[in-house]
Amino acid sequence: MPVSHDLYQDLHYPREIVQQRRQQDKTLDRLLDDYMDLDNQVLAAESISAGNFVDEDLRHLKEKRLAVKFMIERQLERKA
Repeated sequence: MPVSHDLYQDLHYPREIVQQRRQQDKTLDRLLDDYMDLDNQVLAAESISAGNFVDEDLRHLKEKRLAVKFMIERQLERKA
């Protein structure tokens, strides 16, 4: 069964801090929304019901999700 990644653990920032910063930073807010959307797409693609999903498409989604995570990290460091 596919499991969502714990973004906050990966970022090494407490959820409360990220949410506070999100309210003050529109770019960070958009990136977090993008990440969650991509994560949901990856989960759907990995689920049994999405058996028609091509491995290459799944890999591409995971790469996009990772790229957005790196942008989130940079945005958090920029305002630290």
